Formats: sequence, C-alpha cells, structure tokens
Amino acid sequence: MLLKVRILTISFTSALVLLLMLCLGAQNLNSRHTVKLGKATTAPLPSGFIVGVSIIAGVISGGSAAAVLIPTRR
Repeated sequence: MLLKVRILTISFTSALVLLLMLCLGAQNLNSRHTVKLGKATTAPLPSGFIVGVSIIAGVISGGSAAAVLIPTRR
C-alpha cells in the first residue's frame, strides 16, 4: 500500500514540476493555435503547450496505472 502511494506521489509531483516548467517556457511563443472540442474552441495556445499538456496527462495516467496494477500483499 505504501508503495502505491509513493508511486502516485512521485507521478503527481513530477507532473506538477513539468507543468511549471512548461508554463514558464511557453510564455514567449508567437505561433498560437486553438483546439476544437466539439462545438467549443479553446483560447489560442502555443502548439508546444498543447503537446506538453498531453505529455503531462500521459505521465499522470501512466503513474496511476502503474500504482493500480501493483499486486497487494496479504
């Protein structure tokens, strides 16, 4: 159980650090794109920011899946 919590903590902490670096690095980019979500569209965002957010989502989902798939000891 402690191992699962440790993996989740490391996963979320690393994703938070990546998001912080991504926000700092994406401030001065000129080319901006919108993402269409059904009928709605997002605000104009740099393409690197969109790719970075998808990588961060992958880090969180991968860490969560790894924590869930660890067998528990009885």
